[in-house]
Amino acid sequence: MTKRIDVKTEYKWNIEEIFASEKEWDELFDEVSSELDFSKYEQKLSDADTLLECFKELDRVALKLEKLSVYAFMRHDEDTANSFYNGKMSQIDSLEVTFSSSTAFIMPELTALSEEKLMSFIKDERFSDYDYELKNIIKSKPHVLSKETESVLALGGQVFQGFHSIFSMIDNADLPFPELEVDGEKLKVTHGTYSVLLQSSDRTVREKAFKAYYNAYYGLLNTISATYIGNVNKNVFLTRARKYNSCLERALISEDVDKVVYDNLISATNKALPILHKYVENKKKTLKLDEMHMYDMYVPIVENQDLKLDFVDAFKLVKKGLEPLGKEYQDLLQRAFDERWMDVFETENKRSGAYSIHVYAIKHPYVLLNYQKTTHDIFTIAHELGHSMHSYFSSKNQPQSKADYKIFVAEVASTVNEVLLLKYMLKNTDDVMLKKFLLSYYMDMIKGTLFRQTMFAEFEYKVHSLAEQNIPLTKDLLNEIYLGLNQEYYGESVISDDEIKYEWARIPHFYRAFYVYKYATGIISAISIAERIYSEGENAVKDYYKFLSSGGSDSPVELLKLAGVDLTKTCAFESAMNSFKNALEEFEKL
Repeated sequence: MTKRIDVKTEYKWNIEEIFASEKEWDELFDEVSSELDFSKYEQKLSDADTLLECFKELDRVALKLEKLSVYAFMRHDEDTANSFYNGKMSQIDSLEVTFSSSTAFIMPELTALSEEKLMSFIKDERFSDYDYELKNIIKSKPHVLSKETESVLALGGQVFQGFHSIFSMIDNADLPFPELEVDGEKLKVTHGTYSVLLQSSDRTVREKAFKAYYNAYYGLLNTISATYIGNVNKNVFLTRARKYNSCLERALISEDVDKVVYDNLISATNKALPILHKYVENKKKTLKLDEMHMYDMYVPIVENQDLKLDFVDAFKLVKKGLEPLGKEYQDLLQRAFDERWMDVFETENKRSGAYSIHVYAIKHPYVLLNYQKTTHDIFTIAHELGHSMHSYFSSKNQPQSKADYKIFVAEVASTVNEVLLLKYMLKNTDDVMLKKFLLSYYMDMIKGTLFRQTMFAEFEYKVHSLAEQNIPLTKDLLNEIYLGLNQEYYGESVISDDEIKYEWARIPHFYRAFYVYKYATGIISAISIAERIYSEGENAVKDYYKFLSSGGSDSPVELLKLAGVDLTKTCAFESAMNSFKNALEEFEKL
């Protein structure tokens, strides 16, 4: 493993921009520690001048806290075994808890104010940086209870989170990971190795891994069922306590998303299932299988056509693929390289994976990579820089209070970059095998992110709807619902093996109800934007820049409209489904 000291400086992020020395970090830490008393504002927020001063003070302290936190986080990820920065992370955790506790009075106090009073703040130009936040407080007012009831519900916070903690313990500590013999060696089927084994060219290995993995969940199914049902019942309790019409409504309102978006997603996806069925049928034929099973769904139909490019050449390819986004975008990508926003290579004890992280005070993001010479890693460069450009433009054009975008749109810019890069590569290669690989990569992305996540969303909706009708949930009922959806989504070309009905039991996102649908709406929005950029050119790019620059200044559904994506209508959904269909048809021709 390469040591960090041996990596050239130009391939390491310039973290010294945040703090030139550890002494600077320590000095700011002490400074922030002395600024966490907000009690002087308590019971005084009905006064406009006091509230505005409180908001600005919150921003000022939060800005410093973000610098401290991001620096410690990034240093820790450079070398996860470094105890010094592990200690810094603990210091930050403690400071953030204190900050959260000292400001906990603000939201209850604001929601207790009348709508007229809150509207008077919104109409006051001095509150322009905070108007969207105040509008959301007004929307939440019908669901805010008496002070005494709110106090009781607050006390239950740790209890309510307990179901996720229990499942996490079962899934990561107590699950008896089975062992298989692969190529004469014993191999434990863990969460990580399972996905690799399902891509094995040896069908016997795939089948054994599939059955062994799900049998491990079956052995704990009574406990997992009780845990998940308890979590659903908790959601129903909080929904009724806060006077929402449904668990779905409660989840959507928290992100300021209209229910019609969720309905459109389910409807459009179900309408497009024949295309997915055709994809599965095509895969069965390509793999030359008389009988296709669920354990065959993830084996690649085209061997990986790795473009073994050095990072500099990979970065140039990404830039080339993103040329439709214009000169300003190209210049920013080059700045990311020249100014060392990226930490490129895998080194000893460095955190795995990839991410983008932003520091508002520095005015640009940073990107962690672990680049290898694979096609997948080239797409990862494009993906993470998409996140970075979204953060950059939002921070450049929005005040601190509106710079952060919601999770609902978090994967849009990153996926736009991937789709644009893929379209460029398809257009500029004569290598048939590479074309087939890229089309397969794209179809698998849509299958996994759009269709599969929507199936998960349907499962959640059906289960919560039954609980809201006081119909008792059981493990058998959960299995039945999931198996039915699996058969409906993947069609008759694949056998829905008995074990697949337990798949719901291994999905950790189900403990954050109605979260998974955002993956699907994210890729639908991204495909629609990318297709529009290719077909309309400059006007579409200008609209896309408006979205990138919007941060969290309005409802995420409204902000997507700036880029020409209206999820309250069906066009974007149809565009994504057509893109999948076109890729399948092109693949079949090849």
